[in-house]
Amino acid sequence: MRYGLLKSAALGLTLLAGSLAPTAFAAPVTYNLDDTHTEVVFSWSHFGFSNPTAKFQSASGTLVLDQDNPAASAVEVTFDINSINSGVPAFNDHLKSADFFDAAQFPTATFKSTKVDVTGADTAKVTGDLTIKGVTKPIVLDVKLNKIGENFKGQTVAGFSAKGELKRSDFNAGAYAPGVSDEIKLKITVEAIKQ
Repeated sequence: MRYGLLKSAALGLTLLAGSLAPTAFAAPVTYNLDDTHTEVVFSWSHFGFSNPTAKFQSASGTLVLDQDNPAASAVEVTFDINSINSGVPAFNDHLKSADFFDAAQFPTATFKSTKVDVTGADTAKVTGDLTIKGVTKPIVLDVKLNKIGENFKGQTVAGFSAKGELKRSDFNAGAYAPGVSDEIKLKITVEAIKQ
């Protein structure tokens, strides 16, 4: 009987000591975007007849991922406007013109997060400032963490998908609206490599 009480007391002290031990938290980790596996695809309605797409294929930036406190995570990205690809060279040139992105005067677009609202185990709404043609407006992206793991090179990689919408007229790029829709849908895929 006495042995049982002593054993229970010892177990209780062990559990208490364990609960008072400092908890190990992982530090936020910085990742650099892998531009060979990162793209922003955007689509629009062309007079109701079709829904063409184009994409930016060159992006650079960093992602700070805090797995213990995802709301403290942050992302900052720069896109090369001249990397735009619609699959039609002549149309690429039109998209780069002053009617739309004016790549000669504004060769890059940027996104910088300002808030992360966690919505699930692997999802979040990321609010940030999008700058196109020198105009900065807030935008909200629905983001999903696809996977964190090692690639075939042994590098730690974080992969994400995101969706969002914007009005191109907000960025002084509203030529031919409303026939060519003002509303633009975004579909983003990202791979980022741990530094």
